[in-house]
Amino acid sequence: MTAPLMIAVDGPAASGKGTIATRLGEIYGLPVLDSGLLYRAVGVLLVRQGGRPDDAAAATAIAEGLAAEDLDDPAFRTRQAGEYASQVAVHSAVRLALRDLQQGFARRPDGAVIDGRDIGTVIAPDAPVKLYVTARPEVRAERRFRQLLAQGEAVTHVDILEDILRRDARDGGRADSPMVRAKDAVLLDTSEMTIDVATDAARRIVEAARAGRGSPL
Repeated sequence: MTAPLMIAVDGPAASGKGTIATRLGEIYGLPVLDSGLLYRAVGVLLVRQGGRPDDAAAATAIAEGLAAEDLDDPAFRTRQAGEYASQVAVHSAVRLALRDLQQGFARRPDGAVIDGRDIGTVIAPDAPVKLYVTARPEVRAERRFRQLLAQGEAVTHVDILEDILRRDARDGGRADSPMVRAKDAVLLDTSEMTIDVATDAARRIVEAARAGRGSPL
């Protein structure tokens, strides 16, 4: 019996990991979970209810009632939602509340793809395929800047770069489940890659892992 194909895709904001995860799901016919949307949803819903991202108890209450099917709101993909996500993610109780949901998704019998910041280290440490997707901060800022402009947001490149650096520091410096590359994750730097090239590189990493060959890069 073939073991389920669980693919863990970690990395910082605007590295390309979300698009790569989505495309890997399409290639292998697997469901995809963007774990960052869970934290974005918690932050946005909390503020909508008049709460504050630094209120751990209120954020945890929302996280406990969240489901993977509740992530379609376009407001969860805004610049402000990303900032909220990084703020509520520092609360250990929020992370714990969302952990069961993510681990349940990872245990789907036919496999799954999950992208985030602690998938290969905490959510699915036994995943047979792990990628750590990254890019230089300036490149990631340019990507996010263009994305937000296309969504109609009034932003500047300088502000987005500051956002990126601030989130990197917060995500990598939190005490619970910090953003780090798993020891057995294959590093994929997309700084000089188009998304098509990056997707093909990711596919080759998956194929190499399935064949037991290690990194093809």
